[in-house]
Amino acid sequence: MTNKKIVIIGGGTGQAVFLYGLKHYTNNITAVVPVTDNGSSSGMLREDLGMLPPGDVRSCILALADCEESMEDVFKYRFDRGRLEGQCLGNLIIAAMSEIYGSFEKGISKIGDLLAVKGQVLPVSLDNLQLTVELDNGKIVTGESGIKLEVLKQKSPIHRVQVGPNPTPYKNVLDEIGKAEYIVLGPGSLYTSLLADLVIPGIADAIRNSKAKKIYVANIMTQPGETDGMTILDHIIAIEEHVGKGLIDVVVANNFVLNDEEIEKLKVDDEDLKTGAAFKVAKEKYEEQEAKQLLLDDYQREEIKNRNIDIIETDLMEVKAGFIRHDAKKLSEIIINRISEKLDN
Repeated sequence: MTNKKIVIIGGGTGQAVFLYGLKHYTNNITAVVPVTDNGSSSGMLREDLGMLPPGDVRSCILALADCEESMEDVFKYRFDRGRLEGQCLGNLIIAAMSEIYGSFEKGISKIGDLLAVKGQVLPVSLDNLQLTVELDNGKIVTGESGIKLEVLKQKSPIHRVQVGPNPTPYKNVLDEIGKAEYIVLGPGSLYTSLLADLVIPGIADAIRNSKAKKIYVANIMTQPGETDGMTILDHIIAIEEHVGKGLIDVVVANNFVLNDEEIEKLKVDDEDLKTGAAFKVAKEKYEEQEAKQLLLDDYQREEIKNRNIDIIETDLMEVKAGFIRHDAKKLSEIIINRISEKLDN
């Protein structure tokens, strides 16, 4: 265990998966999540109660919780019929705690205490915000939930992201960034998670001015309707174009190539046979979605190094429930051990 203070900025499933692993290495974690989700359960609660979207907060709280598995199941439970159909019980609990204790931030703090959370989860802003994107063809799309479909419909990639109206950063987030020893950007959706955090005025400047070591965890796959055709370098360029340079000291990227030849090389004990089969099924599913692997090549490596950014490449891929994810244990070990040694010397 280390006591180094780590701030994780991202959102979505990727951030939560990482936190599940990281909590076994440090208790000094702050997860910063976006507040622009307007779909599904979160969207209904935003509309009905005027509250911040609880979905990413709930996922990160559960990832950092030290509680019984049954309690986690309770928070994840989603109603499948009646007037509550589609609603997540954990989101309802967050809504209730927010009203009981008078604010969203106090409500999630109390839930953190209830579930013995190792660290804390903070919304990037306390404002009621919407995500708006401009596509390359000039089309404007407002509302996070409709972006993917509109990108695919228009056959035009995302050009720019903004959050409004009048966003202000949550002061506690700025304080945590200022105290951080390590700041990790990602993993998570580039535009609808990571940049939804970074474009909030003051956030990028706080990261840039921080003395912390700044790490960007590259996604493993492209996301249809969001990052089709992009490379890891393109992700970095998109961040720079939105909020400027100086936010990344090192990039961590997966280098396991998901093809039939590499899958066949996996060890043949019982556990790895299952893993090999899972990788093959996942590969076929992602190919159907036209999602591509994000892998570095020599040109990207040179361009990234020209930006004074170090690179760490290693096998970070695993398959869970049919989805390709970062191996949380491996990624956490890299952040805590390898990068700590590399950057602190």
